[in-house]
Amino acid sequence: MKFLSNVLAVIVGLLVFWVLAFFIIAGIIAISAGSQEVTVKENSLLHINLNGVNIVERAPEDDFSLPPLPFLGEVANVGLNQILNAIEAAEENEDIKGIYLESGLIAAGQSHILEIRKALEDFKDSGKFIVAYGEYFSESGYFLCSVANEIYLNPIGDLEFNGFAANSIFLKGLFEKIEVKPVIFRVGEFKSAIEPFILEKMSEENRLQTSVYLEDLNEVLVAEVARSRMIPEDKVQEINDNMLVRTSQDAVDLGLVDALWYDDQVKNKLREKLGLEEDDDINSINISGLNQTTKEKNRLSRNQIAIIMADGEIVGGNAPNQISSEVFLKEIRKARKNEDVKAIVLRVNSPGGSAVASEVIWRELSEAQKEKPLIVSMSNYAASGGYYIAAAADTIVAQPNTITGSIGVFGIMFNTQGLLNNKLGITTDAVSTGTYSDFLNPTKEMSENEMAIMQNSVEKIYDTFINRVAEGRGMSREQVIEVAGGRVWSGKRAKEAGLVDVLGDFEDAIGIAAKKAGLDEDYRVVLYPKQKSLLEQLLSDFGADVQGTYQRITMGYSYELFQTLERVNRLQGKMTILPFQLEIN
Repeated sequence: MKFLSNVLAVIVGLLVFWVLAFFIIAGIIAISAGSQEVTVKENSLLHINLNGVNIVERAPEDDFSLPPLPFLGEVANVGLNQILNAIEAAEENEDIKGIYLESGLIAAGQSHILEIRKALEDFKDSGKFIVAYGEYFSESGYFLCSVANEIYLNPIGDLEFNGFAANSIFLKGLFEKIEVKPVIFRVGEFKSAIEPFILEKMSEENRLQTSVYLEDLNEVLVAEVARSRMIPEDKVQEINDNMLVRTSQDAVDLGLVDALWYDDQVKNKLREKLGLEEDDDINSINISGLNQTTKEKNRLSRNQIAIIMADGEIVGGNAPNQISSEVFLKEIRKARKNEDVKAIVLRVNSPGGSAVASEVIWRELSEAQKEKPLIVSMSNYAASGGYYIAAAADTIVAQPNTITGSIGVFGIMFNTQGLLNNKLGITTDAVSTGTYSDFLNPTKEMSENEMAIMQNSVEKIYDTFINRVAEGRGMSREQVIEVAGGRVWSGKRAKEAGLVDVLGDFEDAIGIAAKKAGLDEDYRVVLYPKQKSLLEQLLSDFGADVQGTYQRITMGYSYELFQTLERVNRLQGKMTILPFQLEIN
């Protein structure tokens, strides 16, 4: 026992040490960042290094570029807003001559990549250059880097270019082994979020919709690569379909990269482009540094466009890091009542979630739409509940590779009687005052009447969902039903079906909002909800990081399954959400 106590004391001591060290280091960095003015030197490069980082909608505005903390297993987050702002600033800054892009390994949604590519293309159109280098290019990493004027791959590196695949985890066998019976209620033959609980593989409907939207996403990738690399599209498609890049030399021979070079050779190429000598230092600045040198456009303007960032699953209450109904109701109302706010842009990056929370948010948005232009900008995902809240908009803008639609509803209950009685030896009993007093009791079989009540409730929500879309889109119920049924669409097909108005990006949505509000160029954007500072974010996430790291270490390969089961536990009530645990790679 004494040995165990000593071990625990050491662990606690180490944890306290790391906590104190973290705050000391963070404080030093914050002080130094605040005291030193960042400047852009003449003849500089913007160095964009996104290797190993996760692209999120936005990161703390006072980000001091702290590295990820390895003892927490943390992955660095970079905000899409930070990247786009830096690229625009680099285009306008005469001292910056080009961009050095290292993004071979990147964790980003396909829509995010398309937005960054567009910003980089605008940068190239200004007459400046982009050079990309990677030791390894993932499919997404190459998709982004292919926009560069020149691409170099390490001589023994690899380039993945073989199309997309979607993988799902199915739990039917697990539930059968532990004698837990999922009880499913749904409307829509394509509403596949419940399939992992009752099937061992995809249904034909789910396989069809997944195949179609993956083909659409891959079509965007192939077309963009072909255009940037000036290779016939059918040739790029052939390379992609048959994985013709199997060695680094294949990538050169097929025209996907320019040469197989080492880092020092690429640096010499950059010196050449900057007109430097072989031993000269290269002046460069990173995303965070460049953003510190720029000022907000029209910061003195009284006219505001409110950007409401809806990122995450839709949940009730006041949940952190999610689209929680209580928080968003207040933020939308705040923007609606602010006389300086002339238009609202709702940025949606969500697979959906709670049907009730979606309705609460939709209601407040519909009230705002009556008073001010309301434009929706769809990011990587804006599906199911994400589409529900978007339906109130005047105009919906999506990327062709956005995943949207999924207009459907499901409910799920778990009968744990077999698990308790047969596996754990636990029995239960109850006394009720009415026929339905123990309605939705998970320790007993549901009666036919109870199942009918639950199914009717799901169908009523689906009917409301259809009405919300029909009203918002100016479509008949019949027209909406034809493209509903829980089916997932790419942004391209959603536009063809009338669910989306414009194919474009975030900036296009802001431009539409400004035009509808009659603002011309006299406006500034204001983000809602107010974002936590970097220190506040780290403090709130610290406990979760420690717990998550401990679980990853102790559970190993089972951690992913554990996360899946945790998500199952959150699926309460009626849900409007994308296919469960979908991974595209």
